[in-house]
Amino acid sequence: MQHNNPQSVQPNQEDFKLKDTSPKLGERWPGGGVRGGGGWMSGDKFTSTYDLVEQMQYLYVRVVKAKELPTNSMTGSCDPYAEVKLGNYKGKTRHFEKKTNPEWNQVFAFSKDKIQSSVLEVFVRDKDMVGRDDYLGKVVFDLNEVPTRVPPDSPLAPQWYRLEDRRGEGKVRGDIMLAVWMGTQADEAFPEAWHSDAASVHGEGVFNIRSKVYVSPKLWYLRVNVIEAQDVHPNDRNRLPEVFVKAQVGSQLLKTKVCPNRTTNPLWNEDLVFVTAEPFEEHLVLTVEDRVHQSKDEVLGKISLPLTLFEKRMDHRPVHSQWFNLEKYGFGVLEGDRRKELQFSSRVHLRVCLEGGYHVLDESTLYISDQRPTARQLWKQSIGILEVGILSAQGLLPMKMKDGRGNTDAYCVAKYGQKWVRTRTIIDSFSPKWNEQYTWEVYDPCTVITLGVFDNCHLGSNEKPGGGSSARDSRIGKVRIRLSTLESDRIYTNSYPLIVLHPSGVKKMGELQLAVRFTCLSLANMIYLYGHPLLPKMHYLHPFTVNQVDSLRFQAMNIVAVRLARAEPPLRKEVVEYMLDVDSHMWSMRRSKANFFRIMSLLSGMITASKWFDDVCQWKNPITSVLVHVLFVILICYPELILPTLFLYMFLIGI
Repeated sequence: MQHNNPQSVQPNQEDFKLKDTSPKLGERWPGGGVRGGGGWMSGDKFTSTYDLVEQMQYLYVRVVKAKELPTNSMTGSCDPYAEVKLGNYKGKTRHFEKKTNPEWNQVFAFSKDKIQSSVLEVFVRDKDMVGRDDYLGKVVFDLNEVPTRVPPDSPLAPQWYRLEDRRGEGKVRGDIMLAVWMGTQADEAFPEAWHSDAASVHGEGVFNIRSKVYVSPKLWYLRVNVIEAQDVHPNDRNRLPEVFVKAQVGSQLLKTKVCPNRTTNPLWNEDLVFVTAEPFEEHLVLTVEDRVHQSKDEVLGKISLPLTLFEKRMDHRPVHSQWFNLEKYGFGVLEGDRRKELQFSSRVHLRVCLEGGYHVLDESTLYISDQRPTARQLWKQSIGILEVGILSAQGLLPMKMKDGRGNTDAYCVAKYGQKWVRTRTIIDSFSPKWNEQYTWEVYDPCTVITLGVFDNCHLGSNEKPGGGSSARDSRIGKVRIRLSTLESDRIYTNSYPLIVLHPSGVKKMGELQLAVRFTCLSLANMIYLYGHPLLPKMHYLHPFTVNQVDSLRFQAMNIVAVRLARAEPPLRKEVVEYMLDVDSHMWSMRRSKANFFRIMSLLSGMITASKWFDDVCQWKNPITSVLVHVLFVILICYPELILPTLFLYMFLIGI
């Protein structure tokens, strides 16, 4: 059962404020180069470290493969799997049917804080579909002898171990290849490992609890300039057509105006702008239609063009126009008719290009995380590095009911630029600890990073990797940090309130603890960047209308949501829409009141001054009125004192 209404107790104003924290952050300890947070930088710009999170120790067990396993005397085959046991925790590999030389290559991670045994056991069993699984052998490790690995050291080489019998007194047939080591969350194996604290998750639900990095698709504006058409004849030859063009790219549909003149050679010269993403999978579908009457349109011609056909331009240089023959809608298939149609076919005149000089907005105007143009050739050099340590959350509220009690399976998503990150899901905890660190390149400090916390509702064993369930991950809250407010090379450790607007009002859902650091690579580049406009040049030379921007932003968000939902595991549509403020264009009483009070605070100085002047005129304070009149007379007699008096007044106000 979904528990949508949080506690009804109204928190005080202090609960909504930012709080300083003092987490026990690690020293500058190395991080794995291929982890989700480290290693994202290209070349040697940045050496990955994990000093913004608390170190968490894990025992890693990599089960690679086995060989020469014995077969069952009854069936003559072997369906092997491996079981890793540490105290009360058990992890199992997948099993193979009729295979004596299986290859699993699976990693198991056990949190050191929860280790309850000094012995690690790895069993190999033969799966019995009917009765009890047969024992094939085991390998035992003393945890005191397990080596420690610190990235960027190379991964520990696995080795073959001879299987022992139940009592460990003799060898049995078969060998297993294993690697066992102590490491941290910076290890390359961490994201893909089976975790002991998520042992209750089975089946395909395991795919949905792992930490991942996602990349937004590269978005382009497609500008279609519909110029004119020729030889457009209506089905009814006794009337002249009222022609318009309908253009469609995927789910986006736009129309030109109806040509004001009834003619077979209509002229429009209208621009239709769409959003599309690489790789270009959709086609541009154009139909020329006749407005027979208000409720009926007849298709006169149609054409489908792949987007790879059109050129990409970086600036506003001219684009060559082209004539395209329209496929006649529903004409005969006789040989003579087809030749006649091709000889006298209708044509449409277009000028189409993919715009790379604009920044394709997929976020709310107030919270842009990337202001670069689409074309990589126009990118400037990065000015800094943004590092975010996602530490933990505190005081989360129950988001759903499980086994008769409140439950929350929380994970965190962060978005900046084209890079999205998703932490692992912490199962059944109101105070989850992630301690994962991620890194972004910064090209403009006037940007915002967005972090959201969600409740994972896709942990069932019937989940499909493609996200076949109809359940939706519940939103717990969202945090935004403006990079322009961060000092360079300073570590900010704060607890941010997670606030969600419900029909009953604003509710605090918990707190998110972060460690943030912005490192400036070049002060000269920073100063140079501040001297230039925020958005690319094309946004100012040939701007879009307000209605176009709203529509294009909405379409861009839909495209990003669809593409990220196709990843494995998917970053679901409800998560992407919440992070990108898909409903930011909707009218809100709360937002309207907030904007009204902002305007009033801006004008408060003028209002206060006018009230004071009115009090002087009304002689509500006679002494003040007399002094003002005396000053007024002095300034009339000695006008050269006007400017010195104003400057003195401003100086005193400044002090």
